[in-house]
Amino acid sequence: MRGVLPISMEDIRAAAHRIAGRVVETPIVSSASLGEIAGVPVWLKLEHHQTTGSFKLRGATNAVASLSPAERVRGVVAASTGNHGRALAHAAKAQGIVATICMSRLVPENKVSEIRRLGADVRIVGRSQDEAQEEVDRLVREQGLVMVPPFDHPAVVAGQGTLGLEIVDALPQTATVLVPLSGGGLAAGVAAAIKGVNPKTRVIGLTMERGAAMKASLDAGRPVQVEEVRSLADSLGGGIGLDNRVTFSMCQALLDDVVLLTEAEIAAGVRHAYACEREIVEGAGVVGIAALLAEKISSGGPIVAILSGRNVDMEQHRRVINGEGAAFEEDGP
Repeated sequence: MRGVLPISMEDIRAAAHRIAGRVVETPIVSSASLGEIAGVPVWLKLEHHQTTGSFKLRGATNAVASLSPAERVRGVVAASTGNHGRALAHAAKAQGIVATICMSRLVPENKVSEIRRLGADVRIVGRSQDEAQEEVDRLVREQGLVMVPPFDHPAVVAGQGTLGLEIVDALPQTATVLVPLSGGGLAAGVAAAIKGVNPKTRVIGLTMERGAAMKASLDAGRPVQVEEVRSLADSLGGGIGLDNRVTFSMCQALLDDVVLLTEAEIAAGVRHAYACEREIVEGAGVVGIAALLAEKISSGGPIVAILSGRNVDMEQHRRVINGEGAAFEEDGP
C-alpha cells in the first residue's frame, strides 16, 4: 500500500530543504510527570512554539514556495478553522503574494483577528468548514485564485511531514508517536516520515469524540460527512472532503490506531500542559497529553506527543485552567 501513496520520503526531504530557514525547528523536551503515568519515557514535540503558533506553517510555506510565477500573481485562497489561514497568510505575505482566507462563524475571533493582522482578505461564510470551502471554490472559479487547501494537498502534506523527520532525527528510538488528527495533513505527513525511517514505529491519531470526520471516514472505509459541532479542540473540526485525494488513503494505510477524547479529557490536557509542563496549548494541541492522562495509550517504548498549536482564546484558556466549565457539553452544539 505504501508504494502507491501520493507522498514519498523524497517529497518530504525536498520540503525540508525548501522550508529551511523559513520555519522553526521546534524543541523536543522530556516530561517526567507523563512518563510516570505511561511507564515509559515521554517526550513532547513543542510545535506550538512555531512562528505562527502551529504546525500549519510548514505545509503552507512549502506549498507557497512551490508555486509557479504565474500562480503567485493570481494569489492564493484557502478555507480554514484558523491555524492554516494564519500560516498561509504569513507564508504568502513573506513572499509578496495576496492571500484570501475563508472561515466559518465557528472559528474563534482571536484566530480571525490575527489573520486580518497579517494582511489577508478574510471572508466569514456559513457555520461549517464545508460552507467556507464553497466560497473558496467560487473564488477559484470566478477570480482565478490558486487554492492551497488546509490538508488535502501534496505540498501541504509533505511540509507537515518535515515535523516527523525532526522527531526521528532527534529520537530514533521512539516507539510511539501521538499526533492530532483532523483532516489528516499532519497525521499523514508525520506517519509517512516516521514509517519511512522506521516502519515499526506506531503512529496514533488523536481527536475529539464529537465531529471526528477522519475517524468516521476510516470506519466507513470511504470519506463521509459528519456534523460539525463546537469543541474545545476547535482546530480538529471540519470534514475531510468527499473527494479527498491525499490524506484519507495515507491515514488509512499508515495510522496504527485512532483514539477519541471527551471534552473533559481535552480540558484536563490543557490544565496539565499549563500546570505541569508550563506551556499554553490550545485544545487541539494537547490531545496527546490528554490521551496519556486518560491512560488510553500503551507503548512498549518511548513516546513522543506532538503539541501542535497554541492559538487559543486566552479568556477560554483561563476558564479551563480555573475549572469554570469551559469545555462544551457532550450533548450540546
